[in-house]
Amino acid sequence: MERVDCVVIGAGVIGLAVARRLAQAGREVIVLEAAEGIGTVTSSRNSEVIHAGIYYPAGSLMARMCVSGRHALYAYCREHGIPHRNCGKLIVATTPKETAKLASIRAHAEANGVDDLKTLSGDDARAMEPALSCDAALLSPSTGIIDSHAFMLALRGEAEDSGAALAFHTPLLHARASGERIELDAGGDAPMSLECRLLVNAAGLAASAVARAIEGMPIDLIPPAYLAKGNYFSCSARAPFSHLIYPVPEPGGLGVHLTLDMAGQARFGPDVEWVESIDYAVDPLRAERFYPAIRRYWPTLPDGALMPSYSGIRPKIVPPAVAVQDFLIQGPRHHGVEGLINLFGIESPGLTSSLAIADYVGELAGP
Repeated sequence: MERVDCVVIGAGVIGLAVARRLAQAGREVIVLEAAEGIGTVTSSRNSEVIHAGIYYPAGSLMARMCVSGRHALYAYCREHGIPHRNCGKLIVATTPKETAKLASIRAHAEANGVDDLKTLSGDDARAMEPALSCDAALLSPSTGIIDSHAFMLALRGEAEDSGAALAFHTPLLHARASGERIELDAGGDAPMSLECRLLVNAAGLAASAVARAIEGMPIDLIPPAYLAKGNYFSCSARAPFSHLIYPVPEPGGLGVHLTLDMAGQARFGPDVEWVESIDYAVDPLRAERFYPAIRRYWPTLPDGALMPSYSGIRPKIVPPAVAVQDFLIQGPRHHGVEGLINLFGIESPGLTSSLAIADYVGELAGP
């Protein structure tokens, strides 16, 4: 059995950020990934938005790590030449009732440390986006977009430059906590048995299943996994917007919003579809729910312009009846297993928060 210092399960954006952080601290790191490459699941199936940190519960890990992670991510992009654009976002109110909510949204954002929001009249918003229909809006200047694949390639490169190794087609089969070491067996093309001092479970959608495969991990501290599918539609018409456009949040979600990719193409979504199994097919009929929602703020959206694009699945750890969840990051003081760190429920804003999450894990891991 080979002895190593650290094993990271999962080569999505979080696993790669953690591996980079640990390797740059001088630790020996192996990343085990069940798929054929980096970022093949949640990390490559999202809106690629750099979030400001507006909506998350005050004091939550999501709020704290989104704000600090955003600053770190913009700096990283500038330093490493990662394609990104600080395009800003408009949160648009289309009725007087929604306009009344903008003040509370702004106050909540400021409590989270997002202090750059600007309140706009409908005329001010239309001066920025002439095709927009709204009564009023909030401008979030610090929201942006990123090429998440380029970001993950940079993280991988830095991790490997610092000595980290990645093993693909290598799922974790079983692990056993034994004193200060954790023994594990991995399958796939080249089965291996390892013994490590630190095991980081950054398996995303599979994080709860991975935790259940670790003998000694208290079962009652492993959250159930729920799958919330988000469907995206692209637009055959060129959307006349340079900012991201979000409606005022509604119960259960942020509404159907318009985001842009690095080429300036618009996409709409995600919606929320609770599913029992992983299936990324997008039902074209779901577009019928998108049209009226989008036309509240873009009334000239042409008929037939929406086309199924892609979908992603959020790693939820709360059921549909629970509106809000937080990141759940467990170290040994939470579960009593020496050398084990679990990351559960790392949904949006996980991409924005990735560097902050990696620093947090590095602090939990110690020297």
